[in-house]
Amino acid sequence: MLSKHRPTISEIEAGRRRVSADELAMFADIYEVSPAWLLGREDESDEFNERVRLAARELAKLRAEDLDRVLSLLSSMREATRHQ
Repeated sequence: MLSKHRPTISEIEAGRRRVSADELAMFADIYEVSPAWLLGREDESDEFNERVRLAARELAKLRAEDLDRVLSLLSSMREATRHQ
């Protein structure tokens, strides 16, 4: 996904190679997190973000048809909120 050779990725993971800003942005996109989070500068104690991460992990465990039902429910809830 990064167009890098496996040894390069291993060096990055082991902390033996610096990561460029472009590479950091690509990692953040791949893992769907902020660059600040990857650098350890984002407050992980933020309860809202932690709850969203927990929800994402749980949603990933659902069967496809159950996930579709949850997404439909969320859509209905958003619509109801708009009309209040």
